[in-house]
Amino acid sequence: MRGAPAGSARPAPVRDLLPALCRGLSHFFTDIDDTLTSDGMIPTGSYRALWDLASAGIHVVAVTGRPAGWCDHIARMWPVAGVVGENGAFYYAYDHARRRMIRSFSDPGLGDPARHEALEAIARRVLKEVPGTALAADQAFRLSDFAIDYREDVPPLPPESLDRICRILEEAGVQFKVSSIHVNFWTGRFDKLRGVRSFLSEQEGRSLQSVADAAVFIGDSPNDEPLFAQFPHSIAVGNLRRFLPRLSCLPEYITEADSAEGFQEAVTVILAKRGPAHPPRA
Repeated sequence: MRGAPAGSARPAPVRDLLPALCRGLSHFFTDIDDTLTSDGMIPTGSYRALWDLASAGIHVVAVTGRPAGWCDHIARMWPVAGVVGENGAFYYAYDHARRRMIRSFSDPGLGDPARHEALEAIARRVLKEVPGTALAADQAFRLSDFAIDYREDVPPLPPESLDRICRILEEAGVQFKVSSIHVNFWTGRFDKLRGVRSFLSEQEGRSLQSVADAAVFIGDSPNDEPLFAQFPHSIAVGNLRRFLPRLSCLPEYITEADSAEGFQEAVTVILAKRGPAHPPRA
């Protein structure tokens, strides 16, 4: 069983997570922006929750649309087994014992100047035709895509503006995904799901299917939909509710709280149901 189609039963409350899943959990895949963050910040509780998961022996993997420059830091400094970045364009994993960063890219043509110039021309069109948009502040640190800011460092744009961005990108024939703050677009065949599969195959010698019954993904926006669709066990933080009309496949569970508080809610439930050997930190 994979993610439920939109229009079917709504996601169940996260408190209904099965104890057997929590006890057997080996992998926890998580989006970053507006999932474990709130208002652009990682609160103490979210960072503590990451450490609690890692201390419980659970492999934590960040799966994000954020750029390569950020992902290098995350792989080094956070309690994660790895990070899938730029919506699946690559993954980074840091070998602390050898002090070596492992970088794996989904497309050998990511550095092609002609590809970059073509994407830049599309970005200029979006900025011209959709007032209030801007290039994401992290654009300089990206390798594979362009990111249009529609609510991070610019005043939040209405749904009509978001729809217009998407129409332009459809006309341009590029791949694109809507996150809670950006619209990312690129050429090449990759997404978050492909990035997760590459990480598992190359770093652990395992398939997603082989770990799926002991894995959870948590996210908050349409660019997480490939993972909602393929993970048997997926969670959304509460702020996903505003995107429900844009989704064709829903997560299995949803938190009451939004963003970081929802992330912490989910981790608390998992660790509590995991048993007394791995209680959540007070």
